[in-house]
Amino acid sequence: MSRIAATALLATVSLPVFAVPGSEPQSAWGIAIGARYADIPYDTDVDQVMDITPLMYFHTERFYLHGLEAGFHFWNDEKHQATLFSRYRFFDIPEEFQNEVREDSFDTGLRYRYIPWDNAYLDAEVLSDGSGRSYGHFRYGFFHQEGALEVRPTLQIDWRSEQFNSYYYGLNQVDAGADVGATFGLELRYHVWSNLYLMGSANASILGGDLAALPTLDSRYNLETFIGFGFFPEPSERGKLWESDSLEGHYVRLATGWATESNIGEILAGDRVKDPYGNQLTSVFWGLPLTNELFGLPIDIYFTPGFIYHHSSEVQDPTYEGVLAVKAYYNFNWPIRWRIGVAEGLSYVDEITYIEQIEMDRKGYRPSNLMNYLDLSFGANLGDLFGIRELDPLWLGYSLHHRSSIFETASQFGRIKGGSNYNTVYLQWHF
Repeated sequence: MSRIAATALLATVSLPVFAVPGSEPQSAWGIAIGARYADIPYDTDVDQVMDITPLMYFHTERFYLHGLEAGFHFWNDEKHQATLFSRYRFFDIPEEFQNEVREDSFDTGLRYRYIPWDNAYLDAEVLSDGSGRSYGHFRYGFFHQEGALEVRPTLQIDWRSEQFNSYYYGLNQVDAGADVGATFGLELRYHVWSNLYLMGSANASILGGDLAALPTLDSRYNLETFIGFGFFPEPSERGKLWESDSLEGHYVRLATGWATESNIGEILAGDRVKDPYGNQLTSVFWGLPLTNELFGLPIDIYFTPGFIYHHSSEVQDPTYEGVLAVKAYYNFNWPIRWRIGVAEGLSYVDEITYIEQIEMDRKGYRPSNLMNYLDLSFGANLGDLFGIRELDPLWLGYSLHHRSSIFETASQFGRIKGGSNYNTVYLQWHF
């Protein structure tokens, strides 16, 4: 396929990795990463594309974050469920075009689920992209466990509207009618030890017969696979959803900091280059406790959403950033209480910041609003530091606010290498 055709908005609908399962017990939390491989259905010289895909999991009775999907159950009883959700749709074209052409997105949908018996479900759902191009699925799935192995097969009928097919499969150049296809999926999860699990999935799909005649397509058969590993509660903890009073130790963290042109390796080595324009951020994070033990070690795990305000400067307007992350803390005494923290998640900015834009310009990339998020922190307990027990709920420390894209391995982050860094000082209050 020519470069002109490839930039004519190629895209394909890919099933989410580890879609929300049926009625089996859910775990309150989880975090995982793996490699996703997907066939390219278009007439290109490259037949497959690979993405490194980080995944987060957080389940309450009403709200859930499950891999590449998040939603709210506004009707949820023993047999019936109605959900408003958003699901990530991958954009499967050759890697060389993925930084320039962006048609991957979080599509919005409604789903009705009927649960005829334990561990099985029937779904009817309809979704739309940001321009109202609709598609839908009718799905049957069930859950089975054999020892340490969990198995989730699905059989799905796929419907796509004329507008959707003409834009995505006809490349907005060839008219395509609505079609009906099918997908068979299989998801596996194996409990290795303690909180460690191996994960894998495969989805084989077939497009409707009318689409096979499109000159833009090379094949109507597509295969998507995923293999990775993750950290989840042990099997004995299955079915314990997160509840607001499940654990003590909620926190609010306030931080302020300044941008640096140094990369994360240089910062950790103490080589920090000051941003000459003094670009600054202020952030607030809320910590929801998930567990106080990981692999038998005293490690506190939190689900932590955050809001970040990037201040205006002579080179940028005010910019807003939202973060969803899972953060782990290791606490130790020497001779007062200290803690080291590491967070992994997703970050979205409404406008690209100056410090990130200049790096993208220097490397010749188109920037991405959605990026991988890391937070590294080190703090001390103020009650121990000053010998005042009333200050025990307070921690003071340093944190590194980092956005990046996993070294050109992820199409969802724009196939970019690099990002932005801010050195911050934080005050964290536990209650």
